[in-house]
Amino acid sequence: MKVKAPAKVKAPAKATVDQQSLTDAELGDLQESTFGYFLKEANPENGMVPDSTKEHAAASIAAIGFALTAYPVAVERNYLTRGEAIKRVLTTLRFFWDSPQGTQPDATGYQGFYYHFLDMQTGRRAHDAELSTIDSAFLIAGALTAGQYFSRGAPDEQEIRTLADALYARADWQWAQNGQLKVSHGWNPEAGFLKHWWDGYSEALILYALGLGSPTHPLPVESYGAWAGSYRWRKLYDIEFLYAGPLFVHQLSHVWIDFRGIQDEYMRGKGLDYFENSRRAAYVQQQYAIRNPKQFNGYGEYSWGITASDGPGPAKRKVGRLVRHFYDYKARSIPAGPDDGTLAPWAVVASLPFAPELVLPTIKHFDDNFPEMTSEYGFKCSYNPTFSDGADSSGWISQGYYGLDQGPIVMMIENYRSGLIWSLLRRCPYLRMGLRRAGFTGGWLTRDGG
Repeated sequence: MKVKAPAKVKAPAKATVDQQSLTDAELGDLQESTFGYFLKEANPENGMVPDSTKEHAAASIAAIGFALTAYPVAVERNYLTRGEAIKRVLTTLRFFWDSPQGTQPDATGYQGFYYHFLDMQTGRRAHDAELSTIDSAFLIAGALTAGQYFSRGAPDEQEIRTLADALYARADWQWAQNGQLKVSHGWNPEAGFLKHWWDGYSEALILYALGLGSPTHPLPVESYGAWAGSYRWRKLYDIEFLYAGPLFVHQLSHVWIDFRGIQDEYMRGKGLDYFENSRRAAYVQQQYAIRNPKQFNGYGEYSWGITASDGPGPAKRKVGRLVRHFYDYKARSIPAGPDDGTLAPWAVVASLPFAPELVLPTIKHFDDNFPEMTSEYGFKCSYNPTFSDGADSSGWISQGYYGLDQGPIVMMIENYRSGLIWSLLRRCPYLRMGLRRAGFTGGWLTRDGG
């Protein structure tokens, strides 16, 4: 099958928005203010990072993994001293290594995995959360990133590397299969394994890479083929790509893995890599917003970004002649939906390495037209121009921040500016092994002796 490039899709016109008007310094300002979430919201006693700025929010292990990944960025960009970052990383890793692992309902984890939500003060399971394999993968990826960055011979940096390796080695990926080839979404002590599996293209690409590379309990090679066997190749707006509806699917694994020039069997058959696929996904998202098939307010060339995000619902309102259903936090998707008119600036910024020609003008559009979108920690989670009470024509804007949104902004801006995180993880022997066992070849895996 011949793969059509998104170059055939009209790009934003420079005459409309000067791409260079968003300078590297301005990107740096956005990156620094966004990092403030991890700087100010984390619990310095145990490393817990809240899921959101909502009152009484529990810690999210995914947000903690993003924090661990962001601390090296903070050192490089002078947001923290190396000593300050080491203290934060060690506090976090020591907590997780010493935290209770077991079947008791108030443990922190089990079998080397961790509960999705933890109490901000105690680090114990919160809200009867599930033990989450994907969020544990994000946490482990953050630990490994820190281990790669803090590579000096000082005792505290050696301890970071030792703890990161030990936490990774403790995860029993074979247990997480629950007798199947694919990996379960999770487990809880009340009912056992959840009924869903990581099946088909999703953010779990990094989960399988880490699981396959484990030095202690690796997934069998066949698990990757079982997962990829449900991939869906689609053509939308004259662009062919490996389909996933929410934009975050095309981004989260890329926070850590540099997919440029490396291919698994599926991508070799399509003649592209996952990086190019994510570039196409950004173009598809923009084209969907330009066409705006469901006629929401505000969609357009510089207003796109449909993903998992906060929203104005749950609510039902008559807007014009239509009754619209609005959701709260939900994984929104294109083209079929769910789509309730909610757009997420963070999802646009997280596509920066793939399609800066789309993202930079869009960020500029946000800055110029929605100044209320920016507050202490950079862009707020999301906005919905269609959801209006009649008194405010600008619609709804999220009042809070989510760690899941803040992390990709910090890291993907850095990958665009310097490639720091990608360069760190390219050196990680476990990830390299996992990618090789998944069938990836070429590019840096070959050049660097992989």
